[in-house]
Amino acid sequence: GMSARAVSALSRVLRLERGRRCGLLFPLQRLERHLAPGSDTAPFHLFEPGLAALQRAEALFRPGQGHAIDYVSSAVRTDHAPPPALPEVCFIGRSNVGKSSLIRALFSLAPEVEVRVSKTPGHTKKMNFFKVGKYFTLVDMPGYGYRAPQDFVEMVEAYLQERRNLKRTFLLVDGVVGLQKTDHIAIEMLEEFGIPYVMVLTKIDRAAQGLLLKNVLGIQEFIKENTQGCFPQLFLVSSVEFSGVHLLRCFVAHVTGNLPAVEAS
Repeated sequence: GMSARAVSALSRVLRLERGRRCGLLFPLQRLERHLAPGSDTAPFHLFEPGLAALQRAEALFRPGQGHAIDYVSSAVRTDHAPPPALPEVCFIGRSNVGKSSLIRALFSLAPEVEVRVSKTPGHTKKMNFFKVGKYFTLVDMPGYGYRAPQDFVEMVEAYLQERRNLKRTFLLVDGVVGLQKTDHIAIEMLEEFGIPYVMVLTKIDRAAQGLLLKNVLGIQEFIKENTQGCFPQLFLVSSVEFSGVHLLRCFVAHVTGNLPAVEAS
């Protein structure tokens, strides 16, 4: 297959044949073909931006003159965090879920932005803040579960409760293993605080189609039955093949108020 770098720009994706292009941009639709007749397909189509919206989002993630994308700072406490001036999104997930790799994929058009990807799980011990021009801030949170920092719970709980400019939390779940016990704890915390969030299934290149579909349907059912603050559509991504990354950029642009409503529909 093509390397992620080769398709990190939308213009390159648009040159691919239709099936390949659709699979990269909308990985959920590729799975939908394998559903049993009569299945509820609504959660597969809630956020389906057109080309104009995808291009607008990509422009935000591409640095240019007067539009810098920078790592700003790290903090272990919210009072050390940058001032909450811009709309903000944060990414949380189990250690080793592929969070830093995904953030690096989102920022692949700005290779000078250093997102540290650790060989050892649980290496992110601080909240890392990245500023995307004058548009929004993206926060990489420490991983939970295995080797999480001691003060993880206090740090993350304080951040989620106090950060007034937080627009959406992206909860990353391993697409191969599905929801784990620690993910349920994170979900309970987000629900308890009334924080709007969305689930992102990572490493989809490692999961067989049948297993991935089973996990997607199981998690969709869980969201419907047990959550109030979770966006009903899952986002599927592979940092290796770059599937779903363009769509996720677009959703980030959308929830931070940087897509005109017409384009986001």
